[in-house]
Amino acid sequence: MRTGRADRTASRAWATSAVSACLCLALAAPSPAFAQALTSDLLAPVPGGFVRPDNLPSRRIGNAIPQPPGTLQNTTQTSLLSPQRQDQPLVTPTPAASGAADSGYDALNRKRKPIKYYPGQQKPKRPVGPGSAPPPLIPETRPLPPSSKAAKPPVAPSIAGTVIGQPSRRRLAVDPDPYAPTGIRVGSFLVKSAVEIMGGYSDNPARLLQPKGSALYQIAPELLAASNWSRHSVVVDLRGSFTGYDKEFPSAVLQQVSPSPENIDRAEFNGKIAARIDATRDTRINTEARMRVGSDNPGSPNNRPGLREFPLFTTTGGTVGVEQDFNRFQLKMDALVDRTVYQDSKLIDGGTAPNTDRNFNQYGGVGRVSYEVLPGLKPFGEIQGDVRIHDEQADRFGYLRDSSGGYIKAGSTFEFTRLLTGEASIGYLARKYEDPRLEVLRGLLTSASLVWSATPLTTARFTTTTSIDETTVPGVPGVLTRLYTVQVDHDFRRWLTAIGKFTYGTQDYQENFRSDKIYSIEGNLIYKMSRELWVKAQVRRDILESNIAGASTAATVVMLGVRLQR
Repeated sequence: MRTGRADRTASRAWATSAVSACLCLALAAPSPAFAQALTSDLLAPVPGGFVRPDNLPSRRIGNAIPQPPGTLQNTTQTSLLSPQRQDQPLVTPTPAASGAADSGYDALNRKRKPIKYYPGQQKPKRPVGPGSAPPPLIPETRPLPPSSKAAKPPVAPSIAGTVIGQPSRRRLAVDPDPYAPTGIRVGSFLVKSAVEIMGGYSDNPARLLQPKGSALYQIAPELLAASNWSRHSVVVDLRGSFTGYDKEFPSAVLQQVSPSPENIDRAEFNGKIAARIDATRDTRINTEARMRVGSDNPGSPNNRPGLREFPLFTTTGGTVGVEQDFNRFQLKMDALVDRTVYQDSKLIDGGTAPNTDRNFNQYGGVGRVSYEVLPGLKPFGEIQGDVRIHDEQADRFGYLRDSSGGYIKAGSTFEFTRLLTGEASIGYLARKYEDPRLEVLRGLLTSASLVWSATPLTTARFTTTTSIDETTVPGVPGVLTRLYTVQVDHDFRRWLTAIGKFTYGTQDYQENFRSDKIYSIEGNLIYKMSRELWVKAQVRRDILESNIAGASTAATVVMLGVRLQR
């Protein structure tokens, strides 16, 4: 039996024998020997042959120019390197004295240059300690102007909304048109007034076959007043204009009496006052007083030859009606009375010619029913009838002009998400005259007034009207007039607006071979300097095409002016 000492001795002997055997095998095995080759660059007798110039101990502190990694200091050293080492990039060691401090001197006794900041620029915070990442740099910002930091008067707590228990103030609505007139408060009415003063030139203001141009000026005042009551309503809308020319036109053309007056200055006025009385929640009484002043258009066959100036006509009238709601069903009835009076014509020979045969009274009524199918869709049906009674039974040519007529139409009102709003309808109208020689005047009726808000800066409008107008042409009962207008408004800026307008119309002299077509292209540019002052430029081209020889005319009008409003 072996003891513990004997076992340990045997183990050490076995380990020593194993190590000796391994050493013998290692010495006996053949292996190649490597040594460093002696190359020319190790003993190059040139500056920088052993050490790079920027790492020499004798270099000047602070003047070392950093070199990009992999570049050599001179071509001599590069040429002395072996081909194997020339292809290897040189790695720049970590620059000396790259400590963490940002002030004072570094380990090479170089003074650190502090970072410069703009006045008022926020400085980055210092690291909280060793090993912490530096805080992110704050982007450069300009200091605020002194006016924004200046002392301002305090705001009352009631206005600021800081009073305890005070309900929150309602935010004011954004002004959709910052250049619109604000108006003047007169009691419970908001009054807005304006006047346009424009001057320009027209190459054919008299609408002659042989054009003759003239400079012109135009003054157009307007007044709009609306009540601000919880119940009832009153709206006053008055608009007028006067257009004057610096030239008079000859009374004879080609030894014939001119179809145009010598003085073609024109005055127009259109005003109405509408009042609504809310009798009950579902019953309203509507009233309206209206007045219109105008004259026949240049080139119209209704004008007498040899006129000194255009005779004016005045139409005054009123409407009284009631409107009743039965849940979604609505019924409306109106009674209308109008009177039209013409001035006597002033002739170039100093005499006058009466126009009493053109004066007439009109009495009529309008009924309308509608039903609200959807909040934005309200179909309706409307019927109208009237009679016209002239002051003289027969006109200057012996025709009896008293008549009766009316129309019937159906349509709907639209209001789809405020993008498309308005009204459109289609129907039929007719008028019968007492004189059996005058045929019944009839035709298709179209009526529309639509507004399409395509974008917040672009608005398109479409309007169409149909009417039966009186005439003095022998054998013609009346003129069936249709007008179609498309207008597009676009705001390039809130203070710069462009308006394009196109009008197409037809005038059908029934029972006569005359038929006229009207074209009008208009462009406006408005520069809004403030709420009170606008600058306006306008270019318009008017064309009248007629199947009567010598009746077709064309004119171009250019105007520039200002609009003063309040």
